Amino acid sequence: MPPRKIVFDTDPGVDDAMALYLALASEELEVLGLTTVFGNHTTEVTTRNALALLQIAGREDIPVVAGAKDPVAMPYLGPVAHVHGDNGLGNADLPEVTAKADEGAARWMFEQAAAHPGEVTLLAVGPLTNLAVALERHPEIESLVQEVVVMGGNALVPGNATPAAEANMLNDPEAADRVFGASWKVSMIGLDVTHEVIPTGAELDRLATSKLPATRFLSEVVPFYRHFFESTNGIDGIYMHDPTAVVYLIAPELFTSERWALRVETEGMSRGKTWPSLGGTDDATPSAWRDRPRVTVCTGAEERAVIELTFDRLL
Repeated sequence: MPPRKIVFDTDPGVDDAMALYLALASEELEVLGLTTVFGNHTTEVTTRNALALLQIAGREDIPVVAGAKDPVAMPYLGPVAHVHGDNGLGNADLPEVTAKADEGAARWMFEQAAAHPGEVTLLAVGPLTNLAVALERHPEIESLVQEVVVMGGNALVPGNATPAAEANMLNDPEAADRVFGASWKVSMIGLDVTHEVIPTGAELDRLATSKLPATRFLSEVVPFYRHFFESTNGIDGIYMHDPTAVVYLIAPELFTSERWALRVETEGMSRGKTWPSLGGTDDATPSAWRDRPRVTVCTGAEERAVIELTFDRLL
């Protein structure tokens, strides 16, 4: 079976780096290119980080295309240096980047989908702005992609950026609502699953034993991120957000899911919250969800199997 073609839409980001290196280490996937967006840091920094990560892995053959610098309807909320470090990659030393990024992520996404109709998966592990812009400018992309896989959202659990919202959704709720309302096939891997996928400190320590330059670099990137979760959430390890979405592409049988229409709240204190239409109301299809397509929402996973697959590939 040929590898699955993916466009990796990302805001690197410590867990983005883990997710990218997992994808590159997996023969089931062919990374066509990286598109970058604001989120964990500015688009300028996330683009540099994407180029640096590919350079460290010896994969400068993979193009990087810079995307949106701001959300569609609000100012950018700003970097989260307390989570990912001042440089977005755990304050690890980065090489001087030699490659250059192109501009126009939304256009490039559409071009890839048009060149390989029905074969391209958009894997989005940051805010969904680039995808929303692609839908606005190239609406035919809806019928061209194989699937959209999103790391983000929280259907049945609290948020992590606010009590209501997950971080990627909060960074551009209007874009996310547009993406979940389009007619393409969408799968959401959010906090319902990723807050249960927690590799231990001992497992993270193994990254430093690898002979692979990319994995050894992760051992320099992860400690800052790990310290944040240990001090803030009291866990021995990290929440493995973005790599879990890559595992979903490789081994979907490890996940359980439901199919619900989704809305993303764009107003008030619940801004950024992903609201599934669960039924059980007086009106089984409330008007805000009526005529919305159903999204595959992951609600559970074989957590140890997800972690073991990830570390087997990275090591």
